[in-house]
Amino acid sequence: MTGRLRKATGRYAGRTAQERQAERRRRFLDAALTLFGGEPGYRATTVAALSEAAGLSTRQFYEEFRTLEDVLAVLHLEVNDSAEEAALAALVETPDRPVAERAAAVFRAYAAHVTGDPRRTRITFVEIVGVSPRLEHQRLARRARWVDLLCAQARDAVERGEAVDRDYRVAAAAFIGSVNGLLHDWSAGWVDASLDEVVEELVRVLLGLLRT
Repeated sequence: MTGRLRKATGRYAGRTAQERQAERRRRFLDAALTLFGGEPGYRATTVAALSEAAGLSTRQFYEEFRTLEDVLAVLHLEVNDSAEEAALAALVETPDRPVAERAAAVFRAYAAHVTGDPRRTRITFVEIVGVSPRLEHQRLARRARWVDLLCAQARDAVERGEAVDRDYRVAAAAFIGSVNGLLHDWSAGWVDASLDEVVEELVRVLLGLLRT
């Protein structure tokens, strides 16, 4: 009897088919974080190499993803989501603090997250750039989320009397670009400063934009 192979749906070793599939997908993503975010990098990684690093087969890869670009897209979103969660958590923990203290807490949390693992830094600032129109759109869309977050905090600062009332969107876009560039250069060893010094400089730039 011929036909297309179907994924198993029953339990095996106490786990459902969905649980086994999620584990395989996670293994591919973890292996991709190491290969894309380290050596040899996304552009030099093959499906076969990724599958070998994950301890799985290429057939299993194509059951979970269409292309390596799909894997990179998922990783990029995961890294950004977790960095955003860290930044928002810092805001929640400093609701009534002055704007300078809130800004320092947010950027310290964000910077510590994206630079805490060099692989995440490379995924965020290096490997995602210029891959395809699709991933450029995703990268810029995620940057726009950070701009929106910064604009929302600027409006909050205005309402508190801590900032001048004006349109902050262009300034926010410029600032986010500076954040990305500085953290990339710092992680690459091109900036001779501690992470705290980098965060302090970013906070000074931000406060200058707010014209407190």
